[in-house]
Amino acid sequence: MKRKNKRRLPARILYPLEAVNTTNISWSMDFMSDALLNGRKFRTLNLLDDFNREALAIEIDTSLPAERVVRILEQTIQWRGKPQRIRVDNGPEFISSKLGLWCEEHQINLQFIQPGKPSQNAYIERFNGSFRKDILDAYLFETLSQVRTLADEWMHDYNYERPHDALNGRSPVDMLTVDLWKTPEEFPTNPQRIITTTINEIV
Repeated sequence: MKRKNKRRLPARILYPLEAVNTTNISWSMDFMSDALLNGRKFRTLNLLDDFNREALAIEIDTSLPAERVVRILEQTIQWRGKPQRIRVDNGPEFISSKLGLWCEEHQINLQFIQPGKPSQNAYIERFNGSFRKDILDAYLFETLSQVRTLADEWMHDYNYERPHDALNGRSPVDMLTVDLWKTPEEFPTNPQRIITTTINEIV
């Protein structure tokens, strides 16, 4: 059987993680996977601002192709503003020409980590660990709606209430308030409605 030709990944430059001093300098993006009780697999696309570790989006579905990634970025930019760069791994959706061309058109630097080096995307990896422990590994889900509801509630708590060691015990929104001398009301926020259904009602 003839083997299909495979593309070689271009050499990836080691870009050290930088402590940026304001929002929208550097975002991080990554996928996670899990399954419903019936065995149906789903994925999450997580998007983070590296400055204050703020969760900008958690998109959940059974399929999240490159076109969907672009759509989520466009929706986020509408309320947050445009980043200078986005750090990603070498997954097929991220190396897609669709995402590459979109970033080029919007003058966003798509910054790839080296293959097999997830520590080079440590901000989003740490975020993923918290999301998996608190949500994906903590509950059994029957529907995608249940996953989305808990993810929305968790993201709100993560951004507004939870103290972060990396932020000297502050929440991401608190860090904006202290470091940029503004009130939370002065910052653009995700317009997605937060559903307040309790955990016991949906699990």
